[in-house]
Amino acid sequence: MTKDNKIIPLMLLQHSDSAFPSGAVSFSWGLETLVNRGIVTKADDVQAFLNAHLTARWASLDRIMLVHAHQSWNDPDRIAWLDTLTEAQSLSAEQRQGSRQMGAAMLQMHCKLGTKRAKELSTAISKGKLYGHVSVVQGVLWRALNFDSYQAQSMAAHGLSTAVLSAAVRLSVIGHEDAQRIHSVLLPAVAAALQKPVLEPEEAHSFAPQIEIASMMHEMDEMRLFMN
Repeated sequence: MTKDNKIIPLMLLQHSDSAFPSGAVSFSWGLETLVNRGIVTKADDVQAFLNAHLTARWASLDRIMLVHAHQSWNDPDRIAWLDTLTEAQSLSAEQRQGSRQMGAAMLQMHCKLGTKRAKELSTAISKGKLYGHVSVVQGVLWRALNFDSYQAQSMAAHGLSTAVLSAAVRLSVIGHEDAQRIHSVLLPAVAAALQKPVLEPEEAHSFAPQIEIASMMHEMDEMRLFMN
């Protein structure tokens, strides 16, 4: 292994760590609404919710945009197009805002770390040329750090899983043991998603109506622990 190849695995751990300031801890992606309304009450419900998010949205939409952004990381026009497609495919306002805020938080940290393309993306967002959706930002920045496509996809799936499970723990639906069990149980589903052919950006899609509706309802809730 070269020196860089020896460092890459350590960097993967750093950038996929839940302690990395990506903004993910502020979001439940609709879970809070379902818990508050008594729809998600136990570990099996949390597992079903996360599975739906991973397979019905992330795998068919966010993963697709991440992969294409990873491939086109140095092409500003194509990145802007992928970002616009992601915006159009996100039905609820909270999902759009949450994705943008996570992208902004990630960019803020990477600007401080000096990651290539981070400052350019941040400037484009401030000028209104980009929305800055997190899947697109992940693709660009992780490619800039020399993570390959499979590594980037794995990190994104891991990040979503840990964010949702952490939210479930904070909402007192499950404990840490259940969270780890659910994470382990769903690993084969994630692995299967990573092996699927990558769709063209125009074919990317999402169909997770419960999650979309829950996010919309969350916008009207008066008491909220999470931003979405």
